Amino acid sequence: MSDFDAIDFFRDDAFVPDPYPYFDHLRTRCPVQRETHQGVVMVTGYDEAIEVYADNATFSSCNSVTGPFPGFPVALEGHDVSDLIEDHRDELPFSDQITTFDPPKHTEHRALLLRLITPKRLNENEEFMWRLADRQIDEFHSRGTCELIRDYAKPFALLVIADLLGVPEDDHESFRAQLGGGNLGSTDGEMEHSPLEFLYARFSDYVEDRRREPRDDVLTGLATATFPDGSLPEVLDVVRIAANLFAAGQETTVRLLAAAFQLIGERPELQQLLRDERDRIPNFVEEALRFESPVKGDFRLARVDATVGGVDIPAGSTVMVLNGAANRDPRRFEAPTEFRVDRANARQHLAFGFGVHACPGSPLARAEGRVSVERLLDRMADIRISEAEHGPPDARRYSYDPTYILRGLRSLHLEYTPVG
Repeated sequence: MSDFDAIDFFRDDAFVPDPYPYFDHLRTRCPVQRETHQGVVMVTGYDEAIEVYADNATFSSCNSVTGPFPGFPVALEGHDVSDLIEDHRDELPFSDQITTFDPPKHTEHRALLLRLITPKRLNENEEFMWRLADRQIDEFHSRGTCELIRDYAKPFALLVIADLLGVPEDDHESFRAQLGGGNLGSTDGEMEHSPLEFLYARFSDYVEDRRREPRDDVLTGLATATFPDGSLPEVLDVVRIAANLFAAGQETTVRLLAAAFQLIGERPELQQLLRDERDRIPNFVEEALRFESPVKGDFRLARVDATVGGVDIPAGSTVMVLNGAANRDPRRFEAPTEFRVDRANARQHLAFGFGVHACPGSPLARAEGRVSVERLLDRMADIRISEAEHGPPDARRYSYDPTYILRGLRSLHLEYTPVG
């Protein structure tokens, strides 16, 4: 057993600072293989990840968030465990969230979600982003220092989603106070069955109010959106969709912004290139998503015996598709450990997943990344990493969220020269 194999990826923090050598170790052996501690089949290859994500008939999303914890309520035995999954899926944590649904239920609820994230609404939301970015920067701009995640990324991402869903501006501060967020997939700790109770309560009030008294606002559109067959969803169905978008939409954006500005702060030549050639920013955002995927991976549960990449996967197996590993597969991305702002196929990354469960909010996250990079570069010259907080360039100290699902810095302290 190698040193890598001796460490439990799911219960040890050893791979939290840098999981990529472990991912490379697994992929070099085989892009599909079972780790020994929790019995999870780890998928580290790009093509193999696509194969799993594209086959929702074989691989259920019922455990997409929980993975091997807290385990399945009953023993999964036999060559086809589909009936057992349907009989017991509601007993799993997060079972009320669209990320754990399978077709046809997932198809219906995703259609409802896409009726809320229309191109028109996204365009209106982007107009708000430009104003919000300046407003948020104003809170710390004159200091010449900031902790990017606390001072900018978290409040920015939260209020962008609040605006998208039409949360009244008078309620924004109460959302900021309540939604501090925990660590999904923590290496130490239990999962709540439904961790979104605050959002459920608030959006239930909004939906019920707009159904009683419709107004000319976004919340009314949320309250009156229908399933593809024209039927009106139960209030709780609408609330779950809104809450999931609200919570999940922030996770990706906050981590994306932190990774992007870590790169900008560490690489003066890259920072100058982005200042001089702004048309490179969209691809910079894509390469940042590939290079430091905000989601390390998603889980699936094999309904039936399957074969992926030539490897047999028995029914009942928990599978983890490691987006962060697939995005550094040398068979898909040349020199994958190098950050290349001009990488031609950067957008092929799997940071937002793939298939029916691909993140519907990806256009939103991309816009947030582009707007934020533009405005922060406009108003902050000579952005650099704080040596007082993170150490000198040859001995940096960065702390990452201790989770096996998400990948992101816990803090990013920057120094800069205020502009404007």
